[in-house]
Formats: sequence, structure tokens, C-alpha cells
Amino acid sequence: MARLIGRRLLISAVLVLVISLLTFLLQSAAPGDAARTILGDRYTPEAYAKLREQLGLDEPVLVRYWDWLGNAVRGDLGSSPISGLSVAEEVGNRLPVTLSLILCATTATALLGVALGVLSAVRGGRLGRLVDVLSLLGYALPNFWLALILVTLFAVTVQLLPATGYVPASVSTGDWARSLVLPVITLALPGTAVFAKQTRDAMLEALSRDFVSALRANGASEASIVFRHALRNAAIPVLTLVGLTFIGLLSGTVFVEAVFAMPGLGGLAVQATTQRDLVMIQGVVVVFTLVVVVVNLVVDLAYGWLNPKVRVP
Repeated sequence: MARLIGRRLLISAVLVLVISLLTFLLQSAAPGDAARTILGDRYTPEAYAKLREQLGLDEPVLVRYWDWLGNAVRGDLGSSPISGLSVAEEVGNRLPVTLSLILCATTATALLGVALGVLSAVRGGRLGRLVDVLSLLGYALPNFWLALILVTLFAVTVQLLPATGYVPASVSTGDWARSLVLPVITLALPGTAVFAKQTRDAMLEALSRDFVSALRANGASEASIVFRHALRNAAIPVLTLVGLTFIGLLSGTVFVEAVFAMPGLGGLAVQATTQRDLVMIQGVVVVFTLVVVVVNLVVDLAYGWLNPKVRVP
């Protein structure tokens, strides 16, 4: 297991390095820069050149990246040339919002999807067909339409939940939960049906194996066969889906945070991109990449726990 962790950490370090370099190169190649954003529409070439020199934008892109990387390794992600705010502090202030949203959405998706999938595999019949229909609906429903319907029903018509905003859990746990309900449903609902279908297929495949027949012949209870043996064998494909869902929701939060006016990393990434704020974009991308790395590492460790064959010999 230690070799597995060491190999994954080495790959992850290379991944973070490559992603940060590509982001820096692509953003530097895009039209416009922070100097133009600061000066606005009316500026003289002399003022523009002077400001570029002050911001260090006149240096070769690889030199700027090397300077940024040297500071990032020491934990300094720099300051935004637009707002003057520390990138690390700004990202740190917004990270809990995005993590709350993604963790709650992933948990809701996995729990509800696995429960429906297991029930569908055990009972079959109409419930199985219902899961298929819900899966198609989940694929087809656009997130923006679902978000608008939820806001109209629960925030405008019934006035049961807030339409926008985010309340930190440290201020009020109840208001924190209420502020997350609609965004979490918007993110979780499409994925739940997909989860249910994947779980049902994996469970049906596990329940059709010979060892299940042997367990039944030896008098094992149906609950023990389903939850102790079949569900564990079906867990690997489901676990893969958990990791993919979590990572996929990172991009989904950009839209959901904008619709529900939540101060998360997605909104910060959009704002930094429109302002050509390369330093802030780098900070957000690095944090997103680290989150992906941690999730993949956890999934790999879970693989190793569920299936010893996955471990490095």
C-alpha cells in the first residue's frame, strides 16, 4: 500500500506541475493582460508599457512562470494585480463554499443513487424500468432549467428556501443547510439517476455469480448476500463513479455558484478570467488540481482496500 501511495503522489506532483505550466502558457497567449484591465479603454502606449514593466509582464513567459513556481513551492501564490488581494487568502476564503457544495452534492448523489440501484436490482420489475426512465431524464435535464424551476417553486412561490446567497456554518448551521438545499439538488439530481443505473447493473452482475448461489445454498440470509457480499463486489465501479462525480461537479459549481450567487471558487475563476488576472487564475487552477489529486488518491486507496489485486506487488 505504501508503494501505491508513493507512486500516486509522484504522478500527482508531475500532474500539478504540467497543469500549472499549461495554464500559465495558455493564459499568457490569450489576448489582453492585467495592464489593459487596470488602465481601461483609454491609455497611452507609454503608460501601458510602463505598467507592464511594473507588473513584470514584459519578461519572457517562462521566466515569469519560473518565478511564480519558485514562490508557489514556498506557499506564496502571489497577489492579484487587479484587486491587490492575496491569492492564497482569497482562495482560502472561497474554498469552504465550493467544498461544502461539492461534498454535499456528491454525498446526496451517492447515497440516493446507491439506495435506488440496490432496490432496483433486488426488486426489479417496474422499479428497474423506473430507474431507466429517471436515468434518461437525468441525462436530458439541463442544469440551468432545473435551477430556475427550483428557485421559482421553493424560493418565489412557497418562499421556503433562499434563492441566492451562502451562510457559513460557523454563523448558523441551520441557515447554512438552507442555503445549500437548492444548489445541492440542482447538482445532485441529474447524477442520482446515473448512479442508480450504474449500481443496479453492478449489483445484477454480482448477484448472478456462482458464489451467491453457494451462499444461498449454505443458508445465508438475503440481506447478508445483498449488503455484505454483492454490494462489496459491486462497489468498485460505483466507487469510480463517486470520484468522477466529485471531479465533474467542480466544473458544475461554476454555473451553480453564478445562478445562486454563492461566493465560491467557480465565481472567482470566472471573475479572474474576465479580468485577465493570471495570478488569481493560477491559484484557482492549482487548488482545483490539488482537490482532484486528493480525490483520486482517496479513490485509489479505496480500490486497494476493496480489491487487494490492485495493490502494487
